[in-house]
Amino acid sequence: MHQIQADIVIIGGGLGGVAAALAALRAGRTVVLSEQYDWLGGQLTSQAVPADEHTWIEQFGANASYRRLRDGIRDYYRRNYPLTDRALREPRLNPGAGLVSRICAEPRVAVAVIDEMLAPHLSSGRLRVLRGMRPVSAATETDRVTEVVLESVADGSTLAVAGEFVLDATETGELLPLTGTEYVVGAESREMTGEPNAADAYRPDNVQALSWCFVIDHVEGEDHTIEKPRDYDYWAGYQPDFWGARLLSLTGPHPRTLEIVTRTFTPTIDDDPFARIADQRAGGGDEELWIFRRILSRKALEPGFLDSDIVLVNWPMIDYLDGSVIDTPDAADHLERARQLSLSMLYWLQTEAPRPDGGSGWPGLRLRGDITGTPDGLAQAPYIRESRRIVSEFTVTENHLSVAVKGDALPATFPDSVGVGMYRIDLHPSTGGDNYIDVPSVPFEIPLGCLLPVRMQNLLPAGKNVGTTHLTNGAFRLHPVEWAIGEAAGWLAAFCLDRAVDPRAVRNTPPLLEEFQSLLTLHGVELHWPDVSGY
Repeated sequence: MHQIQADIVIIGGGLGGVAAALAALRAGRTVVLSEQYDWLGGQLTSQAVPADEHTWIEQFGANASYRRLRDGIRDYYRRNYPLTDRALREPRLNPGAGLVSRICAEPRVAVAVIDEMLAPHLSSGRLRVLRGMRPVSAATETDRVTEVVLESVADGSTLAVAGEFVLDATETGELLPLTGTEYVVGAESREMTGEPNAADAYRPDNVQALSWCFVIDHVEGEDHTIEKPRDYDYWAGYQPDFWGARLLSLTGPHPRTLEIVTRTFTPTIDDDPFARIADQRAGGGDEELWIFRRILSRKALEPGFLDSDIVLVNWPMIDYLDGSVIDTPDAADHLERARQLSLSMLYWLQTEAPRPDGGSGWPGLRLRGDITGTPDGLAQAPYIRESRRIVSEFTVTENHLSVAVKGDALPATFPDSVGVGMYRIDLHPSTGGDNYIDVPSVPFEIPLGCLLPVRMQNLLPAGKNVGTTHLTNGAFRLHPVEWAIGEAAGWLAAFCLDRAVDPRAVRNTPPLLEEFQSLLTLHGVELHWPDVSGY
C-alpha cells in the first residue's frame, strides 16, 4: 500500500484540523491533512453553520489566527460583493445580519478564506491536503500510532499516512477506537464526574442531537415545493414528551427556560440588518427564525442585486433524537433518517407552515444547494455537536465552569492554559431523551492537560474530542474554541519534535511549560481572560 509521510499527520479538516495545520506549518513542519468532505472547515463550511461566538469576540477571547479567518471573511465580501455604502462602512460587518453570531456568512466564503490561508503552504510543498478520504484503520506500537489507513469516499481505494505525531481532528474522534486510545462517549454519571447536572447513570448512547442543516431563500410567486419526503408521515406525527407540540411546527421548548414557546417565521420580513447586534447574553435570538441564522441579508447589498435573504436552517426542529451515530452499527441509517427529518421540515414549511395572512405554506422557499455545494441542497455533512472524548490527564467538568458551583463569574483559570474560550454549557436535546440543559458558565482557559491522552504518546486531540465531559462539551464545542484547541495541538506537536520531548513532559516540567506558553503568546494565542464578570 502506498504511504505518505510527514512530520505531522492531521486526520480531519474541520476548524480544529485547519488551525492545527496552520500552526504546525508556521513552526516549519511538514503536514498531511485529510478530510472526508470536499470542503475544509467542518462546522463552518461542510456543515454550513455560521460561527457561534461569545459576546466579547470582537475585542478579545480568540486567537490571532482565528481573527484572521474572521477578518478574511469580511474582506471577501468587501472585495467581491456589491455592498451598500452603509455595509461598506461597517468595520464589524455581519453579512447575514443573523442573530446567532456577529459574523453570519455563507459557507463557501469561509471555504475561500481557509483555502487562501493554506495556499502558500501548498505551494511550498510542506502541506498536502487529501480530500474525500476517511480513516478506516490504524497501526500502533508501544503506545504510538505508526500509521493511519485512509479510504477514498469515491472509489474505496486506500492509502496510508504516517508521521511523528498524529492529530485526531475528526468530528467524532474516529481515531480513538481505531488506535485503542482510551475514551468516553455519551453522558457520564454523577458518580463518575461529581457534576451536579450529570446523569444518574452512565449512558454511552446519550449524546446531543446532530442536525443536517440546509440553506434556503424565498422566491415570491414561484413554487419550489420538493417531492414529499419518504419519511414525512413519520416525522409529521413525531412529538417528544418534553416538546409541547409536534417536532414539525414552530413550537417547542425555550433552550434556557424550557418554557414552551411558539416562534415566528416570516420569509417576507423587511427588517433593518444594522438595527440589532447579535448578543448571546440577551438570548438565543431564535424568536424569528428567518433572521436567526440568516447568512446573507439582501438589504446589505445594493438594491435589486439579491431578491431574497439567504438563510441557514439549523433550528431545534431538525435536531435528530432517534439515535446516536457513535459506536453503533446503525450509524448510516440514523444519518439518512436525519436527512429525511430535515427534508420533512422543509416540506412542512413549504406546505403547512402558518402564514401571517392566515394561509398555509411557503411554496416559494427554495433549497440552495449552490450555497452548500451539494446537488440535493442539504449541507455536505451533518452538524455534529458531540464527539468521543479522550480519557485525559485532566478533565474539565461542570464544577470548573458553572457560575453556581464556582460561586462567582470570574474566569476559570488553569496553570497550564494553552488558549481561552467562552460559551454557556449549552446542550441540545439528546438521544437519551433529555431536554435542553443550560448552565450559566464563566469564560475559561483551556488546560493543556485536557489535550493529553493518559497513555498514547504521539496522538493528540484537535477538536471536540478533548478531555471534557458530556456537559462541558456543551461549552467547548463551538467554532473559536475548536480552533483554539486545534492550534494548541499543532504548536504542541511541533514543539515536542523540536525539543525531542513528550507532550506530558511539557505539561509537567515547569521550564518547558513556560517556554511553550511563551511560544503560544508570541504567535497570538490568548492564554488568559480579563475580568469580565461585571459585564
